Amino acid sequence: MKTIDQPKKGDYSPFFSTYLNLVTGNNYEEQVLNQSNALLKLFDEKGKAWAEKSYTEGKWTPKEVLGHIIDTERIMTFRALCFARGEKSALPGFDQDPYVLNARFGHVPIEHLLDDFVSQRMALLSLLRILHEDTLDLVGTASGNPITPRALFWIIPGHFIHHLNILKERY
Repeated sequence: MKTIDQPKKGDYSPFFSTYLNLVTGNNYEEQVLNQSNALLKLFDEKGKAWAEKSYTEGKWTPKEVLGHIIDTERIMTFRALCFARGEKSALPGFDQDPYVLNARFGHVPIEHLLDDFVSQRMALLSLLRILHEDTLDLVGTASGNPITPRALFWIIPGHFIHHLNILKERY
C-alpha cells in the first residue's frame, strides 16, 4: 500500500483546508480504496431512484454529485501530474456548475458513472505508484495559487469525504 505524508500548511491555498482537515493517516492507497467501496455500497443500498433526485430544488442529484467528484478528481490528478513533471505554466481554475450542467450526468446510467469513478480511482493510484517521492513537493500554480502534487493528491480524499457526508446527511 502506498503511504505518503500529508502536505504541510503553505503547500496549498487555505481554501483547501476544509477538505484536508477531513482526512487522517498516511495510508493513501487504503483510504482511496476504502472510499471507493463506501461509495459503491451507498449507491447500491439507496438504489437507482435515489440517485436521480435532489434533496431540494436547485441542488444536484446524487448522480450529479458523483459526476462532480469524478471531474474534480480528474482535474486534481491532471494538475498533480503536470506539477510533478515540472510544469511551470499556471493552470486555470474551474467552475464546477457549468461542468455539471454540460456533462448531463442525468442521462448517464448510474452503472457507467460508478464504473467511471472506480476507473478514475485506479488511474489515480497507478499514477501515484510511479511518481518519485521527490516530485510530490514540486510547486505549481493552479487557480492563481501555489500548490504541490502532494496537496492535490490529499485534497482528493478530503473532497470525497465532504461530498459523501452530504450524500448521507441530506439525500
